Amino acid sequence: GAAIVDADLLLIDDGAGGTMRKTAASRIKTYIGSNTPVWDAYLSDDSDQSISDSTSTKIEFDAERIDTAGAYDPTTNYRYTVPSDGAGKYLILLQAKFSCSTANTVVGSSITLKINGNTSHSTGYTGAGYISGTQYNILGNALNLACIKDLSASDYLEGFGFIKVSSGTPKIQEGDDLATFFQGFRLTS
Repeated sequence: GAAIVDADLLLIDDGAGGTMRKTAASRIKTYIGSNTPVWDAYLSDDSDQSISDSTSTKIEFDAERIDTAGAYDPTTNYRYTVPSDGAGKYLILLQAKFSCSTANTVVGSSITLKINGNTSHSTGYTGAGYISGTQYNILGNALNLACIKDLSASDYLEGFGFIKVSSGTPKIQEGDDLATFFQGFRLTS
């Protein structure tokens, strides 16, 4: 009933000859692969992020739940940089929850994933909307996107938010309900 650890030995049939050999669990893990590196950053519970009307703004995901390679910067650049041994295909998830101090004033909003400073993917909402506090609207207060990208070592990824309002003060809501986050992991080959 004990958990398997890297030093545990396993017996493997060597094929048609019926020869048994032993190998360490760590070698099996290497053979199978793993979905690392992994990062999960979010806008902390301390405060909402102010965002200017009609201006694309980098989302300051300033807290982390996990970062297996230490490749996400939550203090200055707010971006994930693919480590030297991390090239490959990644599943990337980006979500932001928008709000405005005045109800019924949102004209549109969007989120954008940028890779090396260039727009890679974007999703948005346009039209008369209602985003205020926790009240529900057509948009549901949050936008999200998911994509798979082939990334090279030293590529960097950032999330941006945009909101247009007819009046009031727009913001990106903090992550106490996990509404504003930036996540990803390398897919096994």
